[in-house]
Amino acid sequence: MRIQKPIVGFAPPVYLCRRASKPFVLDGDLDKAFWADVEFTDDFVDIEGESRPAPRFRTRAKMLWDDENLYIGAVLEGTEIWGHQTERDSVIFHDNDFEIFIDPDSDTHQYFEFEMNARNTVWDLFLTKPYRDRGGPLNGYDIHGLRTAVRIDGRLNDPSADNRRWTAEVVIPFAAVYECASAKRAPRPGEFYRVNFSRVQWKVDITENRYEKRTDKNGRVLPEDNWVWAPTGVINIHYPELWGFVFFTEGMESYEIPSVEKDKWELRRIYYGLHAFYDAHGRFPDTLEELSREEAAGLRGEGTAAAQMAGRDEPAEDGGRAAEKLRYEHTRHTFELSCESSDGEKELILLADGEVLTRDGTDGNG
Repeated sequence: MRIQKPIVGFAPPVYLCRRASKPFVLDGDLDKAFWADVEFTDDFVDIEGESRPAPRFRTRAKMLWDDENLYIGAVLEGTEIWGHQTERDSVIFHDNDFEIFIDPDSDTHQYFEFEMNARNTVWDLFLTKPYRDRGGPLNGYDIHGLRTAVRIDGRLNDPSADNRRWTAEVVIPFAAVYECASAKRAPRPGEFYRVNFSRVQWKVDITENRYEKRTDKNGRVLPEDNWVWAPTGVINIHYPELWGFVFFTEGMESYEIPSVEKDKWELRRIYYGLHAFYDAHGRFPDTLEELSREEAAGLRGEGTAAAQMAGRDEPAEDGGRAAEKLRYEHTRHTFELSCESSDGEKELILLADGEVLTRDGTDGNG
């Protein structure tokens, strides 16, 4: 299927990113004063969600910020510490790795990806839009000012060592990412980025004190495990609408996911159905009622979202009321969904290629 429907609902994790208050020295060590009072994220889970088996090894991350930088620390526990990629912008996930994804304006387009292995080899790239929406990576993009470090509790590529974990520190200057933020500046307290973290972990066997990727009976390498902070409900991290919310705070204040983001999800649920209809018929439906009838016939599951958008009585997820004023415009090969936000302050527009626009003078959360 070209665009899979997630098996999870809209329940992204929220992280309150506090201001850094202590001097920072980059060395890959998270057991130092800079990180001492900083909360971890929840433990990573399988990318499809908690309905899948729990990861074999624990993974967590921390974040801080100041006026110039976003600081990220990660702890990747486990005995299998290995890596072979040594060239920048090589395909790092061929090794076990740690990955960061950042969408500064919550429109699901123009976002950043970063990967690193236990050798501190990095791959940074820019995505014009998700692959499902016919987007592609710009591998020539570099995060200017990026700084990284790794510390290994054990020995790299040595199964006989007392291997316990590897830790990573990543410093990302806001100046390298805010070109894709609506305000074209570093974040301010109360604003948020959409963020996700991923850990790729391959199943391995040990042969003559070497890690070797496990294969099936036909000699094919088994698929990697994907453990993430914010599950996307499909084996595909490139679903930015389900990434976590990282709120930047000045002190100890807290924030909740804005209602407009829940409204976007109501539109997104219809987007999944519309694309499934297109794949089945070679065109988009003439009306949302047509989509709803097909869903009701069991071709696409329960069809709650389409029924809601078409004016039926089923409730929207998370109490969203944006569906009440939905507008659907289409040709055979494209569409536009739009509605007024539930707070009445914005017009939301979801395009066929997945981008979400906010018509209030800005796009996204700016």
